[in-house]
Amino acid sequence: MSEPVDWLPDGTPYSPRFSDRYHSESGPAQARNVFLHGCGLPAAWAGQPQWRVLETGFGLGLNFLVTWAAWRSDPARPRILHFTTCEAWPMGAADLLRAVQHWAPEAPGLQPLAQQLAAQFWGLLPGVHRLAFEDGRVLLTLYIGDAQAMLRQQQPVADSVYLDGFSPERNPDLWSPHTLKAVARCCRRGTRLATWTIARAVRDALAQGGFAVRKVPGVPPKRDNLQATFEPHWEPRAGQPVLPDVAAPRVVRCLVVGAGLAGSAVAASLARRGWQVHVLEEGEAPAAGASGLPAGVFAPHVSPDDSVLSRLSRAGVRTTLQTLAAALGDAQGVDWSDCGVLEHGVDGALPLAWSQGPGLDWSRPATPGQLAASHLPPGAAACWHARGGWVRPPRLVQRLLEQPGIHWHGGHTVARLQRTATAWQALDAHGTVLAEAELAVVCAGFHSAPLIGSPWPLQPLRGQVAWGVHAPEDAGLPWPPQPLNGHGNLVSRVPLDQGLGWVAGSTFERDRADLPPTPHETAAGHAANLAKMQALAPALGQALAPVFDGARTWAAVRCTAPGRLPITGPVDAVGHDAVGQDAAGQPGLWVCTGMGARGLTLSLLCAELLAARLHAEPLPLEARLAQALSTERLSNR
Repeated sequence: MSEPVDWLPDGTPYSPRFSDRYHSESGPAQARNVFLHGCGLPAAWAGQPQWRVLETGFGLGLNFLVTWAAWRSDPARPRILHFTTCEAWPMGAADLLRAVQHWAPEAPGLQPLAQQLAAQFWGLLPGVHRLAFEDGRVLLTLYIGDAQAMLRQQQPVADSVYLDGFSPERNPDLWSPHTLKAVARCCRRGTRLATWTIARAVRDALAQGGFAVRKVPGVPPKRDNLQATFEPHWEPRAGQPVLPDVAAPRVVRCLVVGAGLAGSAVAASLARRGWQVHVLEEGEAPAAGASGLPAGVFAPHVSPDDSVLSRLSRAGVRTTLQTLAAALGDAQGVDWSDCGVLEHGVDGALPLAWSQGPGLDWSRPATPGQLAASHLPPGAAACWHARGGWVRPPRLVQRLLEQPGIHWHGGHTVARLQRTATAWQALDAHGTVLAEAELAVVCAGFHSAPLIGSPWPLQPLRGQVAWGVHAPEDAGLPWPPQPLNGHGNLVSRVPLDQGLGWVAGSTFERDRADLPPTPHETAAGHAANLAKMQALAPALGQALAPVFDGARTWAAVRCTAPGRLPITGPVDAVGHDAVGQDAAGQPGLWVCTGMGARGLTLSLLCAELLAARLHAEPLPLEARLAQALSTERLSNR
């Protein structure tokens, strides 16, 4: 459950846990004058490609909303605004909206922003959550947990710091020397800090951490506030980085090999940050490979121990939902739907801690009504993923590639990549240069291996799906109202180019990269997919069995990487001197591939991780999850 909030007679929220009000009487004025202006904003960020704000206590979200509003109204705003904040006890979305409503007469422009924030303010389990606004140009990264521990784990770099939270008397841990030392480690020389407290212990801890501290006139009813600049008299000792620093020295040109989900996602993430991106695709249309699936399912993975894959899948689903809403919001119900997914017939046991709380925003045991609606027997092993749905991947790929700054080139088969003194070149089989750029990102699935020098094995994974168009006589069949997932998946009543249809599958044919399948292999794939459907939806599978052989087929090759997780990052991280970064630190050769059967869940997240690393941004997910996706994890293989 979210943190309980009491409401005082004057309409302000009150925390029973800390026996204190949220925020001061001045509300948005404090956020604007103490924090935003106290850090020299918006003037300090003028003309910058990005700006990174770090906050120690999210509370009502007023500081974020005021900073966001200032960014929106500033013609000299940075291209990307990062706002990273800590909160151990997040309130619910309804309380957040009610709190902002209280300040509506003073700051009416915050209400529309608060509504957007509340719409994404769900499922806040302990860990890292990335929320995206303004088509991905305002990024809110929530650290749910102890501030000191989260800052030490994530190590974000801050250009401005808002020290906020309940008072040092009510919540001393948030203002302890250890927490403030963790804050200092996130600062660069010149980072400005602001806070409303002038407590002597806070001033002393900041000074010991390398800040030049000064009192300034306060915002009524406070007489004084505190401002500081990180200017240590010593050279700060670098800590152990979460991942090696591979940030690009400047934003220039990029070439991306592959126009599937991974390639289009990488192109979109980099184009938002100012890159000119050339996408090279062997096919004559985008999504010519495994991303050409007629329709696919995205849903979180669940496990009793909340495994790495489970946590990754939640971060990925959140990113996928945000991207779909931004890129295909006008095509809800036509090209995608967040209708939920029923997982049936697998061990979908939830963590015990999810008997209540934010985990239930993601997944919960299926109700008898949900089982009945999907024509499953009472008591069937099933769970309901509220944050899941279906999408037509080619439509998403196409919309991503339409963003400004992206140049798509079909019918361009890249045979090899070569490095010149200043750039990477993509060459065809005849040695003709197709494109060149300072950065190259290979997103070509199984075909990535020869282009990156094969530093690790990529296993091909051929898959076949069955699909069909609904006939009038199908109307009485027991179709489920939403996708089913388990050993295989089923999407029914999905708008296909040929009409309203269904898609079922997929097979997992390891070490098979040949296309198309032979007639014998197609028949075997059909039989396997019918068996999956009969397990997922027994009544429907039985009804369709007599005509299933007449269904159409679609096949493509995916690939998996060691550890069954994607690989995202610089290729030279695995010690291949022939590729990667030169001695001057120029951007080099990167890779984003190995999505396996989870491209819809993980591709967009991996693209944001790649962009974050290139730009020294706060990571969009927990540090250990970022490490699990990185190329560096394979460096010792």
